[in-house]
Amino acid sequence: MNQRWKLLIDIGGPIMRNLQSDGQLRPVDLARAHGLSTQAVRNYEAAGILPAAERTPHGYRTYTPLHAQALRAFLALAPGHGHQTATSIMQAINRDATEDALHLIDSSHAQLLDDHRTLQAVEAAVRDLEPAPPERGNVLVGPLSKRLGIRPATLRKWERAGLVQPRRDPQTGYRVYSAADVRDALLAHQLRRGGYLLEQIAPLIAQVRSAGGIAPLESMLRDWRARLSAKSRAMLSGAAALDAYLDCRPAPPEDGPSSWAGGSTCRVLKTRP
Repeated sequence: MNQRWKLLIDIGGPIMRNLQSDGQLRPVDLARAHGLSTQAVRNYEAAGILPAAERTPHGYRTYTPLHAQALRAFLALAPGHGHQTATSIMQAINRDATEDALHLIDSSHAQLLDDHRTLQAVEAAVRDLEPAPPERGNVLVGPLSKRLGIRPATLRKWERAGLVQPRRDPQTGYRVYSAADVRDALLAHQLRRGGYLLEQIAPLIAQVRSAGGIAPLESMLRDWRARLSAKSRAMLSGAAALDAYLDCRPAPPEDGPSSWAGGSTCRVLKTRP
């Protein structure tokens, strides 16, 4: 086996069985070990997700454990960062633009943190809402704006943004806010105090309105939190796989074509069963 690949240890079962004496893998070996089609592997290479494969004298692609680690890193990154960002990360790594890849990763983490903060603000706003009273009359713009401590013009602006939908009194033309409208205005007020823009609040209000109240929203918030937690864990797994790939990559050309960044610590992680 090529001396370079003797540095690779702990190779997963499917890869180990198909690793040839010269450290090469066929496309089908790489595909089967990761539950993919050979066409998918070729597409990933063409997209720059995998390093360029060498060719046999007959034109057949040959891969190495390094390609297997690259594929494993991409598949681990995609659930947390999304397919497009994971692709951009791998493309940057493979063109030796590691700083660009790290910036993409940092941006994803920043977005995830912002999503967590948004969820916390929504949960706080829902907790602070008073239960909507039964329909026992309507509220005009003056009393509602006074209750919220805002100007009537602000309520009209919220109406234009779709946050509240008061009906008009057919005789006077005045805006009339039902109990549901008051609930929506209270939720919008809480989120605005949290610094959120009208265009960020409108979809949430629409969700509350379509659900028929706050109670069904609690289930949505639990699901939202579970998705964010899963994304956090996926980013952690992606970071581990990418770190392993970086350990296994050759150093940039200026450091010499045969130097290795990972040295004896280079490894290929096992494929999960």
